[in-house]
Amino acid sequence: MGHGILLSGGAEVDFNIHGVFQYSFFGHTVWITTSHICILIVMLLLVAFAIAANRCMAKASEVPGGFQNVVELMVEKLDNMVGGSMGQAAPRFQNYIGTIFIFILVSNISGLLGMRPPTADYGVTLPLALITFTLIHFNKWKYQKPKTIWADLCSPLPPWLPIWMPINVISNLAVPVSLSLRLFANILSGTAMMALLYGLLGWIATAWPAVLHVYFDLFSGAIQTYVFCMLTMTYISNEIGDGTRR
Repeated sequence: MGHGILLSGGAEVDFNIHGVFQYSFFGHTVWITTSHICILIVMLLLVAFAIAANRCMAKASEVPGGFQNVVELMVEKLDNMVGGSMGQAAPRFQNYIGTIFIFILVSNISGLLGMRPPTADYGVTLPLALITFTLIHFNKWKYQKPKTIWADLCSPLPPWLPIWMPINVISNLAVPVSLSLRLFANILSGTAMMALLYGLLGWIATAWPAVLHVYFDLFSGAIQTYVFCMLTMTYISNEIGDGTRR
């Protein structure tokens, strides 16, 4: 609690990242921070949900009810979201998009449980964006010819006049930065505002800040999750094109 893992009321409210404990690794000091612990909690929640869902679907009935209905609804909505954005390429990316969607969403709304959202740490959002960046360019070289890639880098001028190539290269390299910063900044701002609210008001902030939690944690968290996944699908779909390999 004292390390700022939980954003509780009182004088100890803190939205910064702190080291919880350290250990030596090949002569180097490695810290386990509040972000690591919050990620571990989120992962344990997701693993527990996955195990429960697997056991439920193993005994699935033709007429779903209760937990089975929730699982089927989640899978159906995620599949429809990916299918509507990626078309024929959707089956190859449904698992990845579904995984990052659920992880980011649970991380964003973990503030409702009093935790510091892992996505309020740039060390979490940047690797997610780099994975997307890798997928984008892997599919670009898989489905496009080198001649087409070169023409895109030189666009809008002809391929024999690569004046715009440095700008287009910088634009491509900016994709993971923009993806990661957008998610990180929006979640961190909500986390900071709620922490400052509790810190300034103390015991006065007992029940009514729940309305702000609904906006900053639930609504904003869901919107940022959707934006991150939608941009991921859009970037990848643009590189795949009609799905014909070069």
